[in-house]
Amino acid sequence: MSLTLFRDGERFAVDERLPVLPLRDVVIFPHVVMPLLVGRAASLAAVEAAVRSNGVATSDGGRFILLVAQRSADVDDPSAADLFRVGVVARVHQVGRLPNGTAKVLLEGIARVRVTRFAPATGYLRATVAAAPLVGASASDEHEPGDDASDAETPYAPDDATEPHAIATADPAAIEIGARRAVALFEEYAALHRRLPQEVVQLVHESATPERQAFAIAAHLTVKHDVRQRLLEAPDLAALLGALGDLLTGEIEILKLERKIESDVRGSLFQNQREFYLQEQLKAIHKELGAEDGDDVAELEAQLRARGLPEAVEARAMREVRKLRRMSPLSPEATVARNFVDWILALPWHERTDDVLDVAHARAVLDEDHFGLDEVKERILDHIAVLSLVGKLDGPVLCLVGAPGVGKTSLGRSVARALGRKFVRMSLGGVRDEAEIRGHRRTYIGSMPGRVIQAMRRAGVVNPVVLLDEVDKLGHDYRGDPAAALLEVLDPEQRATFNDHYLEVDYDLSQVLFVTTANSLAGIPDALRDRMEVIRIAGYLDHEKLAIARRHLVPRQLTRHGLDPAHVQWDADALKGVMRGYTRE
Repeated sequence: MSLTLFRDGERFAVDERLPVLPLRDVVIFPHVVMPLLVGRAASLAAVEAAVRSNGVATSDGGRFILLVAQRSADVDDPSAADLFRVGVVARVHQVGRLPNGTAKVLLEGIARVRVTRFAPATGYLRATVAAAPLVGASASDEHEPGDDASDAETPYAPDDATEPHAIATADPAAIEIGARRAVALFEEYAALHRRLPQEVVQLVHESATPERQAFAIAAHLTVKHDVRQRLLEAPDLAALLGALGDLLTGEIEILKLERKIESDVRGSLFQNQREFYLQEQLKAIHKELGAEDGDDVAELEAQLRARGLPEAVEARAMREVRKLRRMSPLSPEATVARNFVDWILALPWHERTDDVLDVAHARAVLDEDHFGLDEVKERILDHIAVLSLVGKLDGPVLCLVGAPGVGKTSLGRSVARALGRKFVRMSLGGVRDEAEIRGHRRTYIGSMPGRVIQAMRRAGVVNPVVLLDEVDKLGHDYRGDPAAALLEVLDPEQRATFNDHYLEVDYDLSQVLFVTTANSLAGIPDALRDRMEVIRIAGYLDHEKLAIARRHLVPRQLTRHGLDPAHVQWDADALKGVMRGYTRE
């Protein structure tokens, strides 16, 4: 059986059973020409069936197919339940095969139809359709008495699709008013929309009938496919024009808001910060919605509050976080502020290790690590004994003075092991810049805290043993005197409020046990020497050197070279020969 469809005075004789081409996220309207890429096997079979034979042999050449949108785009092999019941009969103008197996099909929407029944065919779906013209369309688009289509054929009515429904007489004035409103709103919509060419507005203006205008507008709206499907299912032309007017009004408000956000963002940017546009637009959107910003500033603020920082430090860090919130994340100043907050979070403020304040244990550790040095060990044990009594030692800093190789650095490491504290070594040899001790001002990218604060970060606790190595090798030039900067670090009365130039807040060093080393007292300024208790480590006697070699040096060298001590034989005078011929005070 054939079905007669009308469009602007044209008559199309179409078989009432048509192959179905399901569409994903696409809705095609009558009077619209559109290319489609077809790749699914069932869809390709439907196109082949439409090209081979379908429709009644007429002057228009046949080749008709039914275009129906899927309810969900995730379904790869849709059945009847997955398809809408209102679609568009389209004429296949051209089919081109692509190398990847898909087909490019050029389709022209003819008229709206209602599906009465879906049925499976060979490799595809076939549908039985009935005409569903718009109520209120022009007379040439409606059925005329005596046409092939039955006069009982009814337009599509969403609420009563199966009952006969006579075509109501539409008010031409109401349709004209609705069409003018829709066209005017579409002009404003196209002017605000970046991706919509102005030629589309001219196309809408040149459309001959309100129905053509309505479908042309609906085809060019960038809305979801379910909204486009509701427009296609409109019961009459007046309802379609009204829905278009309401939809365009909402879209125009959204586009105006986007333009306002864009204008606000562009006004706040400098000429050389165009690349920050997307980030700033996102901030403006969050501000317009009244939501929190999406970056990690809120996370930084939560971490600062959870750290339990001293009140003054937390207030200073929170001030930087508030500045960071107002900056662009890509600006150089934001990098400096973020690095400052990261340093505050990384430094130990309350974390500490439990001290092992046992003099006997300390004696055992020192004897295990070093032979001889009884006077030096006694002075270190006195130091530890006082520390075990008062828990905090505000006396002078120990300064181990001796020739290279006598064990100054290893003594400092042994002190840390005896106390159960973490050990950090800080070499001062060749340091000439005061900023190396007190830190750099945060006025440029790359500024850092001084070496004392860096050592505390490496230690991770507030009570480590910090060895200031080669304190006599400090230099000074036009950039300042680092020895003078050390005065505040080593003075018991000042170290509790040590102020680094980078942090700009007081940091408590009173729980740190500082130990310094030097080869000679001649290179240490008098003011700095007054803050130290000098312990001299003289050279070793021959019998001490021999004992040190046997207990420490020989086993260490054998281990480093992968030798088994049981397989090595020493001449009785070998060590003495090495000691007398190759060592010198």
